[in-house]
Amino acid sequence: MEADKMLRSGFVTIIGRPNVGKSTLMNHMIGQKIAITSNKPQTTRNRIETVYTDERGQVVFLDTPGVHKAKNKLGEYMTKVTAAALKGVDLILWLVEPDEFVGGGDRFIAEQLKAQSTPVILVINKIDTIRHEQILTTIAAYKDLMDFAEIVPVSALRGQGCEDLLDTIYRYLPEGPYFFDEDTITDQPERAICAEMIREKALHALSDEVPHGIAVTIEQMKDRPGKRLCDIDATIICERDSHKGIIIGKQGSMLKKIGTNARFEIERLLGCKVNLRLWVKVKERWRDSDVLIANYGYRKEEDE
Repeated sequence: MEADKMLRSGFVTIIGRPNVGKSTLMNHMIGQKIAITSNKPQTTRNRIETVYTDERGQVVFLDTPGVHKAKNKLGEYMTKVTAAALKGVDLILWLVEPDEFVGGGDRFIAEQLKAQSTPVILVINKIDTIRHEQILTTIAAYKDLMDFAEIVPVSALRGQGCEDLLDTIYRYLPEGPYFFDEDTITDQPERAICAEMIREKALHALSDEVPHGIAVTIEQMKDRPGKRLCDIDATIICERDSHKGIIIGKQGSMLKKIGTNARFEIERLLGCKVNLRLWVKVKERWRDSDVLIANYGYRKEEDE
């Protein structure tokens, strides 16, 4: 690096409605899957930090739960997590889908963002699904909501426009040293990522009424001495006996499917073979219990 060239570093929050592609974008930007993705709302529940480092500096991304109306204590927790992630950051990326109509959810987000002094970049995602002229229609629909520092069209899934977005991000970050070691990718411990990967595979496999009410806990995660093998015991928590039956499936077929798909992802993450054993437990109305919400990994200190 040139001696007179200063590093830039800062914190960047990604915000948007559910299912607009926030986690997909963050995973693409850092080049590794950390945040889980699905087409179901409330996939992301905690704030997740990931770190991108190159010769220009370091970007710490904060992925947030999709902005939605809370229906229980878990929903209230997620709303507070998102609000807290807007404070004390250097830049906000507001991710939207290409649309000529701005709905109530996005107007609510705009009101939140206008209360911040932080620069906001409007990121129009999923441009691989539309014609070019539709991007202009979307820009016209959003530009009067508030003053944007920049507007950048991307496809998080295909990677289109992501280098342009990264260049733009760096222009708005202050000069300063790295916050994390160069090889740091996330603040999430491996146990938490593994639990989320199991939950992701359950989200993909299960019918619509079940996934909102599940959580996953890792009971044990232990390397076998002298072998490239990790034993993981995990529990899927649901809210009803009928849901337990659906998760297990006929002769255990659904649970086996979830486990097989999760094991593949976890082995890629850990770089070793994994012996994954899954159980299912019922905890009625756990999403309305402060104690159980905390027990299942949704950290109360983030919303205070």
